[in-house]
Amino acid sequence: MTPHELAVYDGSGIDGGLYRLVVGWAEAAPHWFNRLVELWTLLGLGVFALLMLAAWWRARGAGPAVMARVLASPLVVLVAYAVNSGIKGLVEEVRPCAQLRVHDTLEACPGPGDWSFPSNHTVIAVAAAAALWFADRRIGAVAAVAAVLMGASRVWVGVHYPHDVLAGALVGLAVAVPLALVAGAAGPLVDRARTGPLRPLLGAGPQSVAAPAGRPVGAGRD
Repeated sequence: MTPHELAVYDGSGIDGGLYRLVVGWAEAAPHWFNRLVELWTLLGLGVFALLMLAAWWRARGAGPAVMARVLASPLVVLVAYAVNSGIKGLVEEVRPCAQLRVHDTLEACPGPGDWSFPSNHTVIAVAAAAALWFADRRIGAVAAVAAVLMGASRVWVGVHYPHDVLAGALVGLAVAVPLALVAGAAGPLVDRARTGPLRPLLGAGPQSVAAPAGRPVGAGRD
């Protein structure tokens, strides 16, 4: 064993038993169910991109702070991913399937140097859900459910410990929540952009209700 191999982190002592239990459930699960989980863990991140597009479409008729948060959501996810990649490189946790020598996982065990802690998929999913929550509660709620399913799928297919997923969720929230809140301050920029050539993309924002003829807008009751 080389000095580098001695330096890597073994996370099996935290929840290796729980990991083995979940992998055992996956092995005993119906074939059709496992295929759905595999498809979700492989392609599910694309759902968050679609949810961002849906949030952008709805934000065309919303206030400028809402649109600013929607537009910032992909950047929020990129920042969260970059932070998580740095943590991965510092911790260097061996994948559970490799550390525990589990060979019958649904997803092929990643090779050496592809570290486990925290889960990138979970970070991306949770960061996207958090960013969308502050822009559109309905879409954010859907994204939150999808993020939970994404994190669970990474353990089910055998490539992450449960604590990798939990840590990924915490990193995603820690990065996304403050960035999403700050993004709303860019609302005035959206307001100005809505008066220019970007108006077809950004929308007109909330439309004021026209006052009845002969009655000024904002007039009080008699």
